[in-house]
Amino acid sequence: MSLLDSLNNDLKTAMKAHDKETLSTVRMLKAAVMNEQIKTGQPLTSDEEISVLSRELKQRKYSLAEFSKAQRADLVSGLEKEIKVVERYLPQQLNEAEVHEIVAETIKQVNASSKADFGKVMGAVMPKVKGRADGKLVNAAVKSLLG
Repeated sequence: MSLLDSLNNDLKTAMKAHDKETLSTVRMLKAAVMNEQIKTGQPLTSDEEISVLSRELKQRKYSLAEFSKAQRADLVSGLEKEIKVVERYLPQQLNEAEVHEIVAETIKQVNASSKADFGKVMGAVMPKVKGRADGKLVNAAVKSLLG
């Protein structure tokens, strides 16, 4: 089942259940995927779909941090619900230990030895963890293992 089919099914389910938070989030995700599809002019691959979902998740996490900083508890709770809905469509996220393991393995593969090799390591790691790990987490892991 494609992502759009899954979103459509969940949209119907949320409508029937009168679940307004899930309904609005699924609609936003569907719109984001459809807009990307229109922009590319062809159906999206699964990697492209994951990229769109990752971008949506990243935006919500950024907003969550900003609203938390501004002490807007009313907006924080809504965003937390949206984040949970978005995460349902993404692959299982890697934990910190798994990311460190992948980064350490990649450092050996590319023969990196200093901070000067940071870009080379990041370039090799990011395709391996695409959609399964946050870039900030990968960045921190690379810095700690190289530095």
